[in-house]
Amino acid sequence: MKRRDFITALAGATAWMSAAHGQEARHVIGFLTGFSDPNGMGGLPFFYQGLNETGFVDGKNVNIEFRWAADGHYDRLPSLAAELVGRNVSAIWAVDLPSAFAAKAATKTIPIVFAIGADPVKVGLVESLGRPNGNLTGVTIFMTVLGPKRVELLHELLPEVNTIALLGNPANANFQPDVPDIRAAAEALNQRLEVLTASNESDLEAAFATMAQRRLGALVVVPDPFLISQRERLVLLAAHHAMPAIYPSKVFADVGGLISYGSSIRDLNRQSGIYIGKILKGAKPTDLPIQQSTKVEMVINLKTAKTLGITVRSELLARADEVIE
Repeated sequence: MKRRDFITALAGATAWMSAAHGQEARHVIGFLTGFSDPNGMGGLPFFYQGLNETGFVDGKNVNIEFRWAADGHYDRLPSLAAELVGRNVSAIWAVDLPSAFAAKAATKTIPIVFAIGADPVKVGLVESLGRPNGNLTGVTIFMTVLGPKRVELLHELLPEVNTIALLGNPANANFQPDVPDIRAAAEALNQRLEVLTASNESDLEAAFATMAQRRLGALVVVPDPFLISQRERLVLLAAHHAMPAIYPSKVFADVGGLISYGSSIRDLNRQSGIYIGKILKGAKPTDLPIQQSTKVEMVINLKTAKTLGITVRSELLARADEVIE
């Protein structure tokens, strides 16, 4: 569904629900993300579920103001965050690291709940996991810290490959700090790692051209809102160049990616909704410790493996949480 159609349908549903219940929403939640559409990873229904568990229903006693930076333009996030602050929202849900930083810079008073795949203390969002400072709290999943494990899984799948590419978005503050650990994991397996970057669609084309020119044998994709939003394009480019790749989220495998290894977004978004609901009921962010969702899933697309001529060992298949055939 196109973004415009999605928002039109969402607005229509909200208006219908408001009319049906005959009341105005009591709270407004600001939704801020660097993804190219509000449902970039398919997690919005789980957020609604968390809200519902605390007694809030979109269009009944809350409204949601959506703001997102299309096409990877993270530079727009500060102005989008300022719009939400000007709207005097009751709380902001920041759905990725760039959005969390933009929201933090925009307000010191409006509660912010972030949903990120990074260590919020390490990157400087909060001072403590147990008692976050100021107006921020949130939920984290293991996304970036799984980089070394993705290298190991790729090596297990393709033991003959000795040169791999690492593709990340330089506009994401979470990218460069994780490169040393990923490089160390590659070197431990006697693999040479080449770091490539992409922050727009033309960069993606150039990155794959570089992989082909340098005859790199496989690809590790770093988690990032822009890259996840471009998952179909990424998978198509990988197929065109016959490039085996491991991705950070199941949504890649669902559209034809060879293998994915990353955290489940179900708990991340549901817990975010619960935290927003608690804040709307009066809880302070400092009293809500950072939640860490630890569920990790590996998905193998066997159809893509066969297309690439890759034989997946039975031991690896047995460990997969899902096999797409």
